[in-house]
Amino acid sequence: MPRRGEYRKTFPIPEPRPPQLGRIGIREMIAAEGNGAKATVSIDPQDFTCSALAAELADEWVELMAAGRFSLGGVRGYRRTVIDFCEHVDASVPRAREATLAQGDPDLHFAVTEWLRKLPADYKTGSREPGWSAGRLRSLIARRIEHPDRKVAGHLHGWVNGSLGLRRGQTEELDEFTRADKQKLVRAAWADRLSVETRISKGRALAMSGADPAHGGWDVPANLLWAIFHGAWSCEEIASHLPRWADLPPSLRDLLPADTPPKVSKRRLLRYLVRQLYPHNLDLHCYRILLMAATGRASEEVSGLAEDDVEIGPRSVMIDFSKGRAHAEMRQAFSIQNTAAVLHPSKPRLDAAEIIQGLLGLTRPLAERAGITPVPLFLKAAVSTYSLTIRPFDGDMNEAALTDWMAARGLSVSGPIDIRRLRKSGKVEKAIAFKGRVSDIADDHSVETFRGHYAHGTTLRVIAGNVINSAQQRWLDQALNGPVVLSREAEESLHDPGSAAALGLSAEDVERLRAGELDMGVSSCKNPFDSPFGRTGQLCPVAPTRCLECKNAFVLPSNLPQLLLFSAHLDRLQLRLPPAHFHALWRQSRVNVLAAINARTDAELAHARRQIADDGLTLQLPLATYTEFDA
Repeated sequence: MPRRGEYRKTFPIPEPRPPQLGRIGIREMIAAEGNGAKATVSIDPQDFTCSALAAELADEWVELMAAGRFSLGGVRGYRRTVIDFCEHVDASVPRAREATLAQGDPDLHFAVTEWLRKLPADYKTGSREPGWSAGRLRSLIARRIEHPDRKVAGHLHGWVNGSLGLRRGQTEELDEFTRADKQKLVRAAWADRLSVETRISKGRALAMSGADPAHGGWDVPANLLWAIFHGAWSCEEIASHLPRWADLPPSLRDLLPADTPPKVSKRRLLRYLVRQLYPHNLDLHCYRILLMAATGRASEEVSGLAEDDVEIGPRSVMIDFSKGRAHAEMRQAFSIQNTAAVLHPSKPRLDAAEIIQGLLGLTRPLAERAGITPVPLFLKAAVSTYSLTIRPFDGDMNEAALTDWMAARGLSVSGPIDIRRLRKSGKVEKAIAFKGRVSDIADDHSVETFRGHYAHGTTLRVIAGNVINSAQQRWLDQALNGPVVLSREAEESLHDPGSAAALGLSAEDVERLRAGELDMGVSSCKNPFDSPFGRTGQLCPVAPTRCLECKNAFVLPSNLPQLLLFSAHLDRLQLRLPPAHFHALWRQSRVNVLAAINARTDAELAHARRQIADDGLTLQLPLATYTEFDA
């Protein structure tokens, strides 16, 4: 089954002029620009002292560009790298005229090392261009190494197989759109989508009502639309049958603005007619925005979809996304919304299946006309001079980019206009929905990619906020699970069944507390056989050392002497144990015992200290506890 790779081959790729490999001659590439025009890019090895080396790198450049799908910018980037390195060799390598990859003398490995060392100085701090440029040179040399008939001498094999030798640099990450700006974009895209589909639907209906202009007349718009839609007449042939602007019939003249320059009237008329039948570049921005908002995927993943990447079922749509930069593919399902009950929705309906079906209805005739299979979702028609061209969507096309689409609709947003911000808006929404769990947020790429490109701005604040809230909740839960400290008045109020019940105590529990039957030393316990630190039915294994961290504990006024002794014991422990050890074992107990002591009056504290001195009271702890402390 044909896949996306075949679809890509149907569009213009760099075309090599037949080079004379191994000879000193100009190497040329013909590369396609975003608007479909072609530009010639060349390297002349004779411009350099190291002409033999320049010819070798230029040969690899020509073949590599022809083998891959490189944009004009990519072709020029490799050319710039070849020129920069050859200029460096001319300036720094003795006997540069003899320099060649096939010989070890002069040593080009040292030349490469020096070029890498000096390269960052030509760019601003943190620029990624030095790393890209070094990577391009390594790709050219690696390609030559792989060729069985092209020798590469010296130590360059180690550099090709090892580390690049330069950092990637850094970029200033974009923040997401605000929620208001995203809603504004989606609403505008929804309205534009309805407008585009209405315009093209009317245009195709008018074309179906027309006839062959050779018989029905060249002055009838419906006939011209019929000829274009059915491919009966080319745009060049239609232009040849149209009169000049001064003689243009009113039926055609009224289709254009009154101030149309006469020299371009035929071209603009053809563009108008084509736009009534097919989407152009500006029309596709709204579909990209809606699909990105509906799926949460990146722009390249959405605009690269083809018909075979989509499986629409009765209740869901399955989409295969491909991310070229990461060489990754992922299948994801999206539910289909029930639209039967809502004929005229008041707000945009982000249904991926419906948006894709509508888009395929617009682009399928274009794909059939150009013989492209499978049908790409994002395909545009344009008139170049008098020729109808069919090409893939270009999000950065001159005069038809996202900025132009927004300007035409009077839209403005805070911050830069960049479609990548829409993807980041989806990431922020996912971060909020999953409460900062990175494993769930980074479900369509690696965690490292998330940390490098998305974990900043609002996303980072959401994650940090959830971490702080979780930590606070943990300590709040521990604090709420601590003991109940009763004053003398509160202890007296336990005679009231209502007050006792509010604390989870029965009348029998109250009597046992008063009688000292549940006294554990530093506190009393309402149920020593239901400890959160042990099994149900087992006597609490950690009393009394953990009583002040237990929800079963009740600190009565009679426990105050033991509390003071326990507090003094913790003070001595703090001096004997390492801070981290003490903090891990006794932090919460110390906080709770100080809070229980501070709840007492000065008179009660003075009375407890006199009682300790007069009666010779000591802290009652199990022997095993002392052993643990001394260890």
